[in-house]
Amino acid sequence: MTGKFIVFEGVEGGGKTTQLELLRDWLLGKGQTSSILSKSPDIEVIVTREPGGTKLGAALRDLLLDTDVYGEKIQERAELLLYAADRTQHIEGWVKPHLERGAIVLCDRFTDSTIAYQGYGLGLDLELIQTLNQIATGGWKSDLTLWLDVDVEIGLTRAKNRGKIDRIEKADIEFHRRVQQGYQELAKNNPLIIRIDANLTRDKIQKQIQDVIKRKLIEWM
Repeated sequence: MTGKFIVFEGVEGGGKTTQLELLRDWLLGKGQTSSILSKSPDIEVIVTREPGGTKLGAALRDLLLDTDVYGEKIQERAELLLYAADRTQHIEGWVKPHLERGAIVLCDRFTDSTIAYQGYGLGLDLELIQTLNQIATGGWKSDLTLWLDVDVEIGLTRAKNRGKIDRIEKADIEFHRRVQQGYQELAKNNPLIIRIDANLTRDKIQKQIQDVIKRKLIEWM
């Protein structure tokens, strides 16, 4: 099997990070008698995120999510360009080399986040964002995107209950509703985006994800 790039998307509090880690453990057979990849035991399963999947990206993540960036407000187009810079470094310097070795790469956020957050959420030009995404990725797309669809109010409550919240999570409720609308529109037009009901318990969410991945692994392998 060639390398596969699986992306987790959704609004705040959907459980992307948790579900991504649970999927990695399930694929590798941690705590189980065998791995789901037992027929291909040499396949790596790697987790990463945007922003922040590289050393440069980690520095950019601090700038993007810090609630007080040196006392300055990040301008909206500057924010957009910082995400694009992170993505270029991540895809070219980290993701592609792992995929070329045949790894399964599980990524927390990718291009759809920029469309949903900066496009629908902030109201920046969607055509501009599509162009920047194209430049940043060289046209690279995910093999599968799992959209963890959670009610905005539920998600924000979960995020706040985790403790410290970042700059994006502090945005007003209408911003997050626009972001949710963005994901809904994206899912309508992209058959590679699979909706996962993320209003459920952790285990029920993971069961949905595993069912999707089982079908996809049969198709890919």
